[in-house]
Amino acid sequence: MKAETNFSQISPLIFDGESYDLWAVRMEAYLEALDLWEAVEEDYDVFALSDNPTVVQMKIHKEKKIKKAKTKSYLFACVSQNVFTKIMTLKSAKIIWDYLKKEYAEDERIRSMQVLNLMREFEIQRMKETKTIKQYFDKLLGIANKIQSLVQELDLKSDGLLGTQFLNSRIVEKILVTILERYEASIAVLENTNDLSKITLAEVLHALQALEQRRLMREERSMEGVYLAK
Repeated sequence: MKAETNFSQISPLIFDGESYDLWAVRMEAYLEALDLWEAVEEDYDVFALSDNPTVVQMKIHKEKKIKKAKTKSYLFACVSQNVFTKIMTLKSAKIIWDYLKKEYAEDERIRSMQVLNLMREFEIQRMKETKTIKQYFDKLLGIANKIQSLVQELDLKSDGLLGTQFLNSRIVEKILVTILERYEASIAVLENTNDLSKITLAEVLHALQALEQRRLMREERSMEGVYLAK
């Protein structure tokens, strides 16, 4: 109970009318963690208790009422005053959620174009000399996460790049074919010792970072040698 109370204090960012899609993802996860998403997803009715209800029936009735009230309260608390004035007369969490989605969610066609633009951005990425493996990895993963989020919202069917494996094998493949030539030795080792279709992002990152670290240490020793020679 204490853990739940502590978690409830960590609310999502306040929605002020901007970036609805990101807020909605966070809010859904937040309500799910508190076991309240059901009140939005199902919008169940809480019927009056029958005469002489059992203890179990009274408990269930009370829990359902509390869940609906809590969910509505959290939605009210996680929007700005300007947004709140538009939803304060709405009667249930489900009605509030649907209103916000209709009012603020971007047009589906626009989001589909965003997916295509992000896919093109992903495809043109190449590692630069000034970037580390971790920086390049984070860049690709950031784009991939945005694509995955939009795909889920649009409920697009899986097909290759848009599939559920996009965040794994597709990024691994991208990294292996676009990183700098100096990492080819590590790639060859990975190819000889692993099934690249099953290798994880973490394994690729750690292997390439190890090579990168050794190279940096050699460069440092070389610079120290030049300095001492002078």
